[in-house]
Amino acid sequence: MSNNHKTTPLYSLHRALDAKMVPFAGYQMPVHYKAGILQEHNHTRKKAGLFDVSHMGQIVLHGHEAGLELEKLSPINAIGLRAGYQRYGFFTNDKGGILDDFMVANRGDHLFIVVNAACKQNDIKLLSENLSSKVEPVLQRALLALQGPLSECVLSQIMPDIASMRFMESRIFETPYGPLWISRSGYTGEDGFEISVLNEMAEKLAKALLENEDVLPIGLGARDSLRLEAGLCLYGQDIDEKNSPVEAALSWAIHKVRRTGGERQGGFPGAKRILREIDEGVEKVRVGLRPQGRAPMRAGVQLYENIDGQNPVGQNPVGTVTSGVFGPTVQAPVSMGYVAQKLSGNGTVLYGDMRERRLPVEVHSLPFLPANFKR
Repeated sequence: MSNNHKTTPLYSLHRALDAKMVPFAGYQMPVHYKAGILQEHNHTRKKAGLFDVSHMGQIVLHGHEAGLELEKLSPINAIGLRAGYQRYGFFTNDKGGILDDFMVANRGDHLFIVVNAACKQNDIKLLSENLSSKVEPVLQRALLALQGPLSECVLSQIMPDIASMRFMESRIFETPYGPLWISRSGYTGEDGFEISVLNEMAEKLAKALLENEDVLPIGLGARDSLRLEAGLCLYGQDIDEKNSPVEAALSWAIHKVRRTGGERQGGFPGAKRILREIDEGVEKVRVGLRPQGRAPMRAGVQLYENIDGQNPVGQNPVGTVTSGVFGPTVQAPVSMGYVAQKLSGNGTVLYGDMRERRLPVEVHSLPFLPANFKR
């Protein structure tokens, strides 16, 4: 193991489970276990999978004015978030690009924010330097995700009260594993839970969940195919500082109150560009893509309007693939990427430049399969 990579509190358990470990976002993380990526993917869709997501950043933003403070850095409606619930959001820069995306929960007298691993130090700095609220990085807690249609059944055997939780609800439970911060959400398109647990109790809790025959440990490989089928972005790959939330098809997360004419319109970095794009449209947009064959089109594949390379604007591509895998559940390759707005209609056929050949790919609505959240 490289000395340059950190480990999570579950590192010893990963090794005991014969995980293949790889560097990811500065950490040694499991890419898959003995079952392999395909079986891990299918098991999560049919039963329940346990993910170690402790590399992600956990942050507490203190104070009753934390929502108002957060709105200085994000275009979401943080003030309108009900206590006991969470929502998706993102930080923007002065040019309207996305610095990071996150989940934020309202816990009454403070906000709890989960950010991406590779961005967490910059996010903490951003919050600390721009807000008057106290910013507290949570260093003593691990983060697990239990995902799949049987996740409620599995987790309720340890904590019966979680069965009453709804999608995007967030609660704190006192348990034999210490206080658990639990939200009903996830990154797979399936019903599931994210569980923040004290570091010293993380392995004990993980082992208890894995004792259930319906649960398998799941690595980064299956996480990627699951989230892609669900049409969900990976920061640094599908969204970044260059793309605005509107281009990324994330305008749904910017509520009316923050838009032009809203009660609290603007007031966040990049507001001029983002609000203009909401009102007037964009030149490119993130879409789903279905290659017409069995071979995945992965990140970096350039997209063209014509198979022979004679585009109306010359040889310039009209889009780029940002993520792509073979989707085990849909039994077909799935990708996402950015294409010219005029070519973003569902069913539009474009051509991906692969190994000196141009292969057809069809614009497809996201997600690639229906979500199974508990509403």
